[in-house]
Amino acid sequence: MEIRVLSWVLISTSLALLLRFVLVVANGRRNRKKAVGFFHPYTNDGGGGERVLWCAVKAIQEGNPNLNCVIYTGDHDASPESLKARAVDRFGVKLLYSPQVVHLYRRKWIEEGTFTRFTMIGQSFGSVYLSWEALCKFTPLFYFDTSGYAFTYPLARMFGCKVICYTHYPTISSDMVSRVRERNSMYNNDALIAQSFWLSLCKVIYYAFFSWMYGIVGSCADVAMVNSSWTQSHIEKLWKIPTRTTRVYPPCDTSSLQVLPLERSVEVPILISVAQFRPEKNQLLQLEAFSIAIRKMDADLPRPRLQFVGSCRNKGDEERLQKLRDKAVELQVVNDVEFHKNLMYRDLVKLLGGAIAGIHSMIDEHFGISVVEYMAAGAVPIAHNSAGPRMDIVLKEDGQKTGFLACSVEEFADAILKLLRMPEAERLVMAAAARKRADRFSEKRFYEDFKTAICPILCHAK
Repeated sequence: MEIRVLSWVLISTSLALLLRFVLVVANGRRNRKKAVGFFHPYTNDGGGGERVLWCAVKAIQEGNPNLNCVIYTGDHDASPESLKARAVDRFGVKLLYSPQVVHLYRRKWIEEGTFTRFTMIGQSFGSVYLSWEALCKFTPLFYFDTSGYAFTYPLARMFGCKVICYTHYPTISSDMVSRVRERNSMYNNDALIAQSFWLSLCKVIYYAFFSWMYGIVGSCADVAMVNSSWTQSHIEKLWKIPTRTTRVYPPCDTSSLQVLPLERSVEVPILISVAQFRPEKNQLLQLEAFSIAIRKMDADLPRPRLQFVGSCRNKGDEERLQKLRDKAVELQVVNDVEFHKNLMYRDLVKLLGGAIAGIHSMIDEHFGISVVEYMAAGAVPIAHNSAGPRMDIVLKEDGQKTGFLACSVEEFADAILKLLRMPEAERLVMAAAARKRADRFSEKRFYEDFKTAICPILCHAK
């Protein structure tokens, strides 16, 4: 009898929840607003993804002024005026008018710390919950994901939205699966798992299942823009919508950087590293390579200085920054290293204008906006030999080499030494070639390609 009652209660509760879901979705479909809703829970991360967000908002304001732009954000202090000011102060992007803001209060469900295990799938389903909050509060005609939360696309389609996305990198890729299969320990593959055959096998199966689900939800996008050749190859393989997938290189502020003089002071050669203080950016490798280069450099060469510039999203990033400071002391280069956190864009430009080289060390960086910024500013790039930098950016221009590619600490140290030993005239030739190549990734090019990509789906909204 008790089992029968319990079953009836469970069935009744399930039906009530299902009915509520259907009613909420139906109400959302009826009350869709003539707007583009940008799903970007972190509007203060300071990275390349945020630059894409503001440039995308500006492009829609220019091309479709009859559409309101709405930002879904988990930053509770964000206001229309503060976001418009932030776009200018941090990225030099001048919006035509302030966007509307919808505050989200369930962002914890996409934070890394919420899921100690099965983080990837936990965050993915957490993003659906967060998107539910967003769409219940405001249902737009067009749902635009600029943060890579593909699991939200089917829900947005249920609410009657056309789904547009700009994908910086796939949540899962064959490269990630290969590393687990080969049992390589990395920031996204715990050493305990890498050392165990059975745990690695279980993780491969988990990744295969997740890849299958990721392919299904990703295929719900009406328009999918990707930021590089590497990302495009993975997304087309996983989502299987090649006719709806377009490569649109991210907007890099090449115009304001290209006016900087190529000549730099050689009394204290400056190397710069621009990246968020996240584990995958691997600033620790740069610091170790820099210390090796200093130990190996010729006595008659001027002692260089390394400047780390980046933003901190949370406590974890703050802790990584402190570990870098501690490591600089341990490596005895503390007097040769500077740390700049959450700089204004104008201050970043000043630092780039004084650097002879820019360092980048993320493995499989989907694109690498910072690498393009180095090149546009006249700083020779020393980038990781993988993905975006290798396939799209640090390539020869008119037969002239535009920078260096490296993988290991030793290779990065060797590249730094080569640059320090390079005659000034030779460095200027390489810097000029790099600057010319950077023009391929300008904001102007982004706006043109972006508007072309979204025109088929937005044209009827005019």
